[in-house]
Amino acid sequence: MPSTAILFPGQGSHTAEMAAETAALRPDLLAHVVEVVGEDPFPRAAESTAFAQPAILCAALARFSQLAPTLDGPVVALGHSLGELGALVAAGQLDELDALALAAERGRLMAAAGTGGMVAVLGGTIEQATELADSFGLTVANDNAPGQVVLAGSEADTKAAARGARGVGLRALRLDVTGAFHSPAMAAARDGFEAALHAATFTDVPVGSAAFSPTTVAPVTDPVAVLSQALTSPVRFREAVLALHEAGVRRWIETGPGDVLAKLVGRILDAPDVHVHTVREAADVA
Repeated sequence: MPSTAILFPGQGSHTAEMAAETAALRPDLLAHVVEVVGEDPFPRAAESTAFAQPAILCAALARFSQLAPTLDGPVVALGHSLGELGALVAAGQLDELDALALAAERGRLMAAAGTGGMVAVLGGTIEQATELADSFGLTVANDNAPGQVVLAGSEADTKAAARGARGVGLRALRLDVTGAFHSPAMAAARDGFEAALHAATFTDVPVGSAAFSPTTVAPVTDPVAVLSQALTSPVRFREAVLALHEAGVRRWIETGPGDVLAKLVGRILDAPDVHVHTVREAADVA
């Protein structure tokens, strides 16, 4: 197992400067994402997952292309939700242009999959969050870090779960999303995305490199199965980080935009031998 992990974020990591940074670093990627989306997704990234997903992945890939020449030896790549596409690019299993086309289709399908909501349960354990999910008919969608678990389901049930969480001394924050992502509510999106995945080209894993999935908490050997399963399955990011640390990963570099995953890794692995950077910080260290 390589000692360095490259992190690719998911939705919610967009920043105000990511469009300008992408245009400066990789204008070719920006032109391609405009083509596959049908318009520039960056100005509308906060509006819908249909625009957020291709814009965020485009920004992350632009930053990764800046980082890649500085990497010494093979790496393992870990993506959070949408970021699994970026991880496959970093591992050499998927072309970056194909990844952007898949992100555009994934975002479109998830936006069209129906209503629902998500609520973050903060300050408790995964066991407490799971109990809340069971009590209010929700699904554990994201196990992000100690004290940060996201539940998904109907709007009414997420509101009720938020009240229930506060009633037992936990904090709860309903997320600004338009769907119950990573839950059975995304079944229609999963079916459509699976068809798009079957039409894409994936290559064998290069020797020494790998994409590691927070859906299965294992290396990705069947990208179509993993990426389609991810739409209706929880993101087990905390478990994946712990597994990679156990396997010897000590350096973590987030592509961004933003530093959401870098902060999560810092919370999961509070150890002196762990080094967490963004791409910009890694360049400064190098």
